[in-house]
Amino acid sequence: EPAEEAGAYRRMARPLFLTLWTFKPHANRWTLIRMRLEPKQVVARRDAQRPTAADFAQRVMELKEKTRGKPFTIVVERPFVIIGDEPPKTVRERGGGTVRWTTSRLRKDFFDKDPDEIIDVWAFKDERSYRQHAWEYFRDRPDTPYGYYSAANHALIMNVGPGYGTLVHEIVHPYMRANFPECPPWLNEGLASLYERPSEADGHLIGLINWRLPALQRAIQAQALPSFQELMAMSEDKFYGDDVDHYAQSRYLCLYLQEKGLLRDYVAQFLRDRRSDPTGYRTLAKVLGGSEMESFQRRWERYVAGLDRSGARAPKPE
Repeated sequence: EPAEEAGAYRRMARPLFLTLWTFKPHANRWTLIRMRLEPKQVVARRDAQRPTAADFAQRVMELKEKTRGKPFTIVVERPFVIIGDEPPKTVRERGGGTVRWTTSRLRKDFFDKDPDEIIDVWAFKDERSYRQHAWEYFRDRPDTPYGYYSAANHALIMNVGPGYGTLVHEIVHPYMRANFPECPPWLNEGLASLYERPSEADGHLIGLINWRLPALQRAIQAQALPSFQELMAMSEDKFYGDDVDHYAQSRYLCLYLQEKGLLRDYVAQFLRDRRSDPTGYRTLAKVLGGSEMESFQRRWERYVAGLDRSGARAPKPE
């Protein structure tokens, strides 16, 4: 009923509509009448899943216009749209395949829902293209050569020249934002950076030893690390603004939990109890079996100090 507010949500059978719509007062005259019908039963209309296929189609049209005249390939991999300037087959197989592989395993292990917005993944073939287009399209001068997540632009802006590990890292952030918006920075970056060097074991996403280890081992040797209680309570300003790299400590705490078989349980319990334990510190002690945390940190530091920098998967902690 176009004349009524929210009239599109009222429905009736077509034969009934045609019968009620027409009125024939004379043999040679037809009239259409308007009347408000009282429904026998109101059926709740299910809201369409957002974003819809039409939303994705609209976004693809916008991106085609935005990149007109440039060698970009556009691939939809819900809830992302990948825009890449590598060869089309590479964008479809490496870009689309990486996104699909990552999102399916993040959903399996950690998150109940996808982001409820379309997120663009700009996959630039090298650092030159990355920096050029970050400025051209977003007026950004990136402070990292690898890539970053821009919540304001609903986009991941990536240099995939070194590989797709950083893309896996950045995909974690919109999932965390959708499922745990109040997540403290240590877990947001610790879980994301764990998957900078991603692999798979028994159908689950895992992180391998990576380039962050040497600096962390030096910090352990210099006794320069904050306590886990301090790390987990840090604000974003403190976490990102310190001269110390807190990413590495957060990453290798997540890796330790992964290799103990505790990471998925820890994240699930933290999500459940986040109101009473906003930093996750008490939940960590609980998952570790009620460990005395200063003693645990010393054990963790010995474990990390003994990791082989040239290795791949870390050994299981004792």
